[in-house]
Amino acid sequence: MHIVVCIKQVPDSAQIRVHPVTNTIMRQGVPAIINPYDLFALEEALRLKDKLGGTVTVITMGPPQAEAALRKALSFGADDAILITDRAFAGADTLATSFALAAAIRQIRKNMPVDMVFTGKQTIDGDTAQVGPGVAKRLDMQLLTYVSKVVSVKPDQAEIVVERRAEGGVQVLKTSLPCLVTVLDGTNQMRFANMPNMFRAARHPLKVWSREDAGIVDDDIVKIGLKGSPTVVSKVFAPTPKSERAEMIEVESGDPKDVAVTVLAKMFTRFPEVEKEIARRA
Repeated sequence: MHIVVCIKQVPDSAQIRVHPVTNTIMRQGVPAIINPYDLFALEEALRLKDKLGGTVTVITMGPPQAEAALRKALSFGADDAILITDRAFAGADTLATSFALAAAIRQIRKNMPVDMVFTGKQTIDGDTAQVGPGVAKRLDMQLLTYVSKVVSVKPDQAEIVVERRAEGGVQVLKTSLPCLVTVLDGTNQMRFANMPNMFRAARHPLKVWSREDAGIVDDDIVKIGLKGSPTVVSKVFAPTPKSERAEMIEVESGDPKDVAVTVLAKMFTRFPEVEKEIARRA
C-alpha cells in the first residue's frame, strides 16, 4: 500500500504580527513549522503503515526552505519526501496549489500506484480547507473530509471505513480506494522521532521537483502561481483589542440559582432590549 501525505510549512501563527501601516503579515523572524493539522494526517498514515505495511511519501509545495519540514516528516517515519519548488508557483492560492499538487501526485503514480492521499483538514495560515477537496477532484478520487477515525482499511478489497464528524453527530462511511482523506485535529497524537529515523532524515536524498518535473507543461502555466490564482486579498488586519474590561460579579450565595438570577438581572439592566425580546418570544 502506498500513501501520499500532503503537508505545508507555515509560519507559527502564535508569533505572527500585522504591520500597523501596510496591514500586511510580518513574516520576518517568525519561525516556520509544519502545519499542525497535517501532523495528524501524517501520524494516521504512519499508523496504517505500521499495521498494514507499505510506503509513506510526503510531498509539499513551497520555497527551498520547506526542505526542513520534509526532513522533520522523515524523522517521524515517512519513507520518502518530495519538494515541489519553482518560482512559477509563487503567489498560488488554493486553486493553483491543488492543481500543482495533483500534477505531482500523477507523476508519483507513474512509478508507484497511490492508494490513499492524506491531508490535514486545513492550514493555519489560510483556514480554507479547500486544497484537499481540490486535489481529490482533479485526481478523480473518492473524498472523505473531516475524518475523526479510520476504522478499517482493506487493501485486498480496496475498501476503507471511516468515522466522519458532522454537525448532527458522527457519520460512518465506507468507500473504495483510491481515496483522499482530510484528517481532523485531535484524531491521534504525533509520535516522537527516534534516533535512527533522525539520522536517516538528515542523510536522505530529497527529491526536488521543478514544475516540469511535476508534469506541468508550458500550456498549464496559466493554472499555477499568481496567474492561476483568482483569489484577491484586499486587506489583512489584526482584530481591534477591546478597551472595556470584563465585569466581575460577586454573589454572596454559592447557589447556582442565585448566581443565575444575579447575572440575568445585571444583563437585563445593561441590555433592556434583550429582556423585551425574551419576553416577546415567551
